[in-house]
Amino acid sequence: MIGPEATAPRPLVLGLDVGGTKLAAGVVDASGTVHSFLVAPTLGDEGPEKVVERLLALGRQAVEAADVAWPAVEAVGIACGGPLDAARGVVSPPHLPRWHDVPLRAVAERAYGLPVVLDNDATAAAAGEHRYGAGAGVTNMVYLTVSTGVGGGVIVDGRLYRGSDGNGAELGHVTVDWRGRACRGCGRRGCLEAYVSGTAIAERAHEAGLACGTAEEVAAAALNGDEGASRVWDETVEALACGLTSIVNLFEPGLVVIGGGVSRSGELLLAPVRERVRAEAMTPAGKTVEIVAAALGDRVGVVGAAAIVLEPHAHDLRDA
Repeated sequence: MIGPEATAPRPLVLGLDVGGTKLAAGVVDASGTVHSFLVAPTLGDEGPEKVVERLLALGRQAVEAADVAWPAVEAVGIACGGPLDAARGVVSPPHLPRWHDVPLRAVAERAYGLPVVLDNDATAAAAGEHRYGAGAGVTNMVYLTVSTGVGGGVIVDGRLYRGSDGNGAELGHVTVDWRGRACRGCGRRGCLEAYVSGTAIAERAHEAGLACGTAEEVAAAALNGDEGASRVWDETVEALACGLTSIVNLFEPGLVVIGGGVSRSGELLLAPVRERVRAEAMTPAGKTVEIVAAALGDRVGVVGAAAIVLEPHAHDLRDA
């Protein structure tokens, strides 16, 4: 549930989301209601100290905007791109320059004097969609965010799957062409991210000689019948369906939720992907899986950051 409420039920959590292009902060309660939501540019080229300083300031502003007293905020959840080390509370996201072993959890704990839970951004988004969004009530679910990069999260038997060190479910690095394009995220070739991320779509459009500078512009041009844009978009659909088919075969989820900026193209993306996955995934998984758009929109990072604090096993991350 998202929307303002006159009285904020406890507990309240400050959710912080660290993205490659934007920072977000908001106060969220246990029902999933967002009491404030603020966004600021990441400006990652300035380095980790400046970005973290701006993130913490944005968090303070979010509490003020929610019109609640600081004592009402019980904890802080931070969603950030991986890889991360949950035991030490440090992050090393490759999409942010000079971020290597940044002690994000400790810095936030000192700044706010509150317990802090740190988790992978896509994992947190999966938690948010599972608890409050399109996946509410679903036992087995895959979440895929298709944005500047491609990330994912997996719910197995109602619980988040994190892997041995908290970096599992890197679904953007499923291989769709082992001799394919170089992946900016991990350095390998042929990753799903190298074809369907917003960055990759814009790069392929440029290579095709198109004037489109963003994935949104490619989608719009394809919808309007531009042949070059249609070829780029069709390749995007094919790559996403290929990757998702493997993921569905692996996890057999009842539901796949797709979020992120590229998913704003809606059924232009989802309809052909859904058709291909259902046709190509193994039975019975391919016949029964539902593929839907995320429900939480731009607030998913903040809601997800709160969700990882509110989930029953949050202490495992905070006290690792």
